[in-house]
Formats: sequence, structure tokens, C-alpha cells
Amino acid sequence: MDQERAGEDHICIVGAGQAAASLALRLRHGGYSGALTLFGDEPHPPYQRPPLSKAYLKREWTVDRLYLRPAEFWSGIGVDVVTGAPVTALDPVARTLEVGGRSVAWTKLALATGTRPRPLPPEFSGLTGIYELRSLADADRLEGEIRPGRRLLVLGGGYVGLETAAVAAKAGLTVTVVERAARILERVACAETSDAIRALHAGHGVRILEGRSVAGVEAREGAVAAVMLDDGTRVEVDAVLVGIGVLPRDELARAAGLTCENGIVVDVHGRTSAPGIWAAGDCAAFPFHGVPTRLESVQNAVDQAECAADDMLGHTRAYAPVPWFWSDQYDMKLQIVGLNRGYDAVLRRRSERGESLWYFRDGRMIAVDALNDARTYMAAKKLLEAGAVLTLDEVAAEGFDPVARMKRPAA
Repeated sequence: MDQERAGEDHICIVGAGQAAASLALRLRHGGYSGALTLFGDEPHPPYQRPPLSKAYLKREWTVDRLYLRPAEFWSGIGVDVVTGAPVTALDPVARTLEVGGRSVAWTKLALATGTRPRPLPPEFSGLTGIYELRSLADADRLEGEIRPGRRLLVLGGGYVGLETAAVAAKAGLTVTVVERAARILERVACAETSDAIRALHAGHGVRILEGRSVAGVEAREGAVAAVMLDDGTRVEVDAVLVGIGVLPRDELARAAGLTCENGIVVDVHGRTSAPGIWAAGDCAAFPFHGVPTRLESVQNAVDQAECAADDMLGHTRAYAPVPWFWSDQYDMKLQIVGLNRGYDAVLRRRSERGESLWYFRDGRMIAVDALNDARTYMAAKKLLEAGAVLTLDEVAAEGFDPVARMKRPAA
């Protein structure tokens, strides 16, 4: 056992991303003065991931700007950030971690392990020119392909794939997006939002092929050269970005016997099934409106981590978020508030700034997609946070103004 930690109060956080950083900061700001250690797989202090497919890939941001805090900040507040240190085993009874061949004792533990890309399609196995985009190292590898005249195929029409397609198209690449589902963003947005994003990409020369899957791959000297689709379409490529989604990194928790189902199962306080262990961020599945839910967003990583940290400190409260997300593509800012799960109606509203799509379930507003309409987004966010009840008829009425409605949030 790590003798330096034996017998003393020691909180360990497995992971070094947004949720891990938020946990550590909340613990320190909340008055915890004991030993505090973050263990991260990557050779970097905690950094932001969303800019990887936006500002960083466009070379607008340097690595240092990605960092949530300068490396020296963490030591300054007494947080030991151990980089390049994957945790290989967890013993919830002995309260130890196995890291780099040594055993580290902990008194409380938080799992903020995030997600990992889904396995690559077998057709791409062993080929060069195949990329993923989840880590800073992934972005650095892909960056070399973002050059005028190159041909990029993006496999997967989710936000990361579409953001990368936008960066590549603006940089002068020939870009094709292939989506297996019937439409891009099918899992996360209504058809109207998909239509708007599809038209945006078409206006920048991006070809989007929906309802198509990979049937085969041609290679040249070990590098991908062309991709064949199930309808016989052949796409010549110099590189392929595979953005077919992610899976929660719950292997460590599963091996230790913690309850896992589409992530590490936690309650509204962030507690796992094992005493003394919490989980937060992309890896955690928590009860949201009565349904086990795992959110992949900065909002969730920060807010759920802070809730778990509060519980670790004895300041227990329930995590009941109003989720929000965003995506930047070309000159379009898509801002989303609420969770559209189970919607049965969508209403489009246009403004002089842009447009918004309002989601309803059983006649009540549950979420909004705002496209270049920050005013509507902010109003909808405040309304949802206030618990206001907005009906389909009210929002559809001529002259409805979400900002004016925000000033009287009661139903």
C-alpha cells in the first residue's frame, strides 16, 4: 500500500477531464483540506474537449488555452494531478487503487472516467488514414489532414462529425458525411433542426449521404484510398474521421462490482452502489425525471460533479439539472436547452435574428433548439429553470415573445 496515504484522509478522483476538475475545485472551495489526487490517462492537466473539433482543429487555439487551469494552478491549491497514470484496478472493500504497479489508499473516491469512442468498423482495421476525435492527441493527429485539396470522409452525422466537417470544408477540403441513420442528428434533434444543419453544410459544398453504411474499403500501400457504401457508391478519400459515438468508460467500476448499465449507476447525489464511491460526468447514469440518464455535456460534467462533491463534504442536495448544449458550425451557433426525450410536437418560430424549434410533450414545452438566436435561447433557459409551464398554444400564438414571457415565469 502507498504508505504516504495510509491512515490519512485522502480523496482520489479517477479521471482528469472537466468533471474531475470541477470535483476537485468544489472540494477545495468547500473546505476540504486533506490530500486530493487526480489520476489521468493522458499526459496533460485537465482540459476542454469541445474546442477540439472547433477552435483547436482550426488552429485558433493553442494547447495552453485548452487547459482549464494552468498546470501550476493545481499544485498551488494542493491538488496532486498525476498524468499518464491509468488506474488498472479498484478495490472498494480495501479502498485502494492500482496505479502504475503501486497501491494507493483512499478514504473517498470519485469516478470521472468519461467516455471512449465506439470500436472502429472492422473494415478499417490496420489501415492508416483513419482517425477518431476524442482526445487532444486525436486532434493533433487529424490536424495534419486538414489541408486544402484533401478528401475527407466523415463517418457519422453527429455533432462532432458535423463540426469537423465544417472545419474541413472551410479549410478547402472536399468533404463527404456518411450517416447510417435516416438523417443526421436523428438521435438528438428533430427533423427540422436536421434539415437546417443539412442545408447549411450543402451551402458550403459538403455532401451528406444519409441512410448509408460502409460495405467495403479499398487500400493503397496500407492507407485508406476509397470507401464503398451499401448502395454501391464509391467515395475516394485521403482520410476518414470515424465519429460514430462513444461508450461510457465504466470498465473499472464493472470489474470492481459496482452497478453499471449504460454507465456507472448513481443516485441523485452522485453515489454509486459502493459506499464511499461517487461518479459524475459522461460516465455516470443518474435518475432524471424518473428515467436512468447519461448526459454528455459540459453542463452535466460541471454541475453533477459539484453536486457529488457537495455530498462528499456532507452538504447533500439532489441533482436536478436543466441540461444545455451547443454546437458551432460555420457561422451557425446551435444552442439547445432542455432534454427533448419523448417529444410529440415541434413548433418552429422565426425571428429577425434566426429561428428556434420548440419541443413539446403532452402540450408542454420541454426543450428548445435555437439557431443563431441567443436571445430566445437565454429566455427559454430561464423559463425552464424557473419551472414555467408553456403550452403549445401559448408559444404558437401570434406575438409571443419568450423574453417578455420570461418576466412572468409562473404558469
